[in-house]
Amino acid sequence: MIKLHDLQFVPFIAEDTILEAIDTIGDKLNQDLANKNPLFIGVLNGAFIFVSEIAKRFNYNCEVSFVKLASYEGVKSTQTVKQLVGLNEDVTGRTVVVLEDIVDTGNTLETIVTLLKNQGCSEIKIATLFYKPEVYNKEIILDYIGIEIPNRFIVGYGLDYNGLGRNLNEIYQLKSNNMTNLVLFGPPGAGKGTQAEVLKQKYDLVHISTGDVFRYNIKNATELGTLAKSYIDKGQLVPDEVTINMLNAEVDKTPDAKGFIFDGFPRTEAQADSLSELLSSKGVEVSAMVALEVEDEILVKRLLQRGETSGRADDADEDVIRNRIKVYYDETAILKNYYQKQDKYFGVDGVGAIDEITERLSAVIDKL
Repeated sequence: MIKLHDLQFVPFIAEDTILEAIDTIGDKLNQDLANKNPLFIGVLNGAFIFVSEIAKRFNYNCEVSFVKLASYEGVKSTQTVKQLVGLNEDVTGRTVVVLEDIVDTGNTLETIVTLLKNQGCSEIKIATLFYKPEVYNKEIILDYIGIEIPNRFIVGYGLDYNGLGRNLNEIYQLKSNNMTNLVLFGPPGAGKGTQAEVLKQKYDLVHISTGDVFRYNIKNATELGTLAKSYIDKGQLVPDEVTINMLNAEVDKTPDAKGFIFDGFPRTEAQADSLSELLSSKGVEVSAMVALEVEDEILVKRLLQRGETSGRADDADEDVIRNRIKVYYDETAILKNYYQKQDKYFGVDGVGAIDEITERLSAVIDKL
């Protein structure tokens, strides 16, 4: 993580990935514009690195120029584009390639294209290193796209935050400190499912139950569900990578969520690391692991009572129940230590009325 001025940024796109995208654009430009003597126009300040990399990869005669426009203040677009430095080259009848560091709303791009058309270009092509399809609202066709990204504020590789960050060799995204992401734990019979639903409503969070996610993907024969089923059918454990990819898809379904409740994942330190990496890639982190704590004898009594109406075989056998509780504590002990090292573990008394337990959980969450 790095800090630029008053904001923190976390790694998002590695340099190797960026260079691979530029190689692809360079190859396509060589195929399309061989012997056309194109004029590459870079949009300052952000595109200077991208222009340099493209120029090095173009194998034919070309010219390079720059225009400078401004449409950003801080981390938000002003929605107003001002032309600061005009184009001096004669572009009449020429093939021009506009090289953008990033295309989001397309306001800057629209201004440049209008300018070039007014000056008589015969052909205008657009190449952008990064592209935000969620917010692009123009009809101008983007001919060459390096990497599509969600609508996040990024820095690095020419892009800046109030002047800083342009010299970074990889892309960083703004770290969000406003999301509440909970890992919710509780032994069988602790009422975890009930509290998850209450907390979801109270804090407007998205509840992600790993079991539900697995069942959905398998039932609907998604690519990940089919892959998971292939392991299950062989009696093998589903690899963590498959599980984390399912969770990633669930998180991406609600990019504007105020936070998530992760239920049933992680179960191991390796899975906890994977979840941390997943959230870090989106500029957020696990806020806390919250575990409902209930004495074993109370749990056994609750589950046996539930077994009288639930029809679940594993709620009707006391030996099975006690083993399930033991397995839970064996798993939780590892993760409890993992999150305690980060000052993120919170044990909450899980005995009492539902609203009383909710109040205890809320007291923890409100402090996060």
